[in-house]
Amino acid sequence: MKYSFIAALLFLFSLGTRAQMAPNPYPKTINVTGSAELEVVPDEIYVQVELKEYEKKGGTKVSIEKIRQDFLAHAKRTGIHDTLISIAAYDSYNANPWLRKKKKKEELFATISYQLKLNSSRQLDALVDGLDDEATANFFIQRTSHSRLADFRKQLKIAAVKAAREKAQYLAEAIGEQVSVAVTIQEPVEYFIPYYNQRVSNVMMRQGAEAAQDAATASPNADFTKLKLKYDVTVTFALK
Repeated sequence: MKYSFIAALLFLFSLGTRAQMAPNPYPKTINVTGSAELEVVPDEIYVQVELKEYEKKGGTKVSIEKIRQDFLAHAKRTGIHDTLISIAAYDSYNANPWLRKKKKKEELFATISYQLKLNSSRQLDALVDGLDDEATANFFIQRTSHSRLADFRKQLKIAAVKAAREKAQYLAEAIGEQVSVAVTIQEPVEYFIPYYNQRVSNVMMRQGAEAAQDAATASPNADFTKLKLKYDVTVTFALK
């Protein structure tokens, strides 16, 4: 038993020694970083519209059902399909305290929030132009994206790796070396700059729409802020 234990220790020691003596297959390497970036105009604009019941002059309340029907009909006229509209929230709130006191009763006013997926700034302008000022409580852009975002990411990662190899080649040539195989490739780091949500009130929404229209008149090609994608990848190449 003692002999077997000693023999096992000697075997493990010999393996460790051989591993330490094994030659490094890549004695000379070069580490480089490759980058690739792209800017694209978004073709997916996610918008949230909050609607509320309200009272006309004389105390007649406009029901949430009529407001919903009018809004959905308007959205359809602007080319927004039903499948691109979903309910984000459904709630109710108390009306003005002074009105409640005057009527001697507490009345609830319903609210509903819709999320819509648009495809352009022109479609957004058309939607805003037809909104009911009284019924619209809030309107804001949640985020923007692009239908080909996954393809763009793949293309940029490939481009970043190719850029790293190109850089390695001219750096190696500067010292009389040649680039061989890639030893390691780290997952590219993404830098993505989306369009941040902007929540605005009904009045601010109108002001923003007017400002956007003025900007579009001054620059007919004006559109949403571009989505910015950038990838950095670190690659280790062997030198020969």
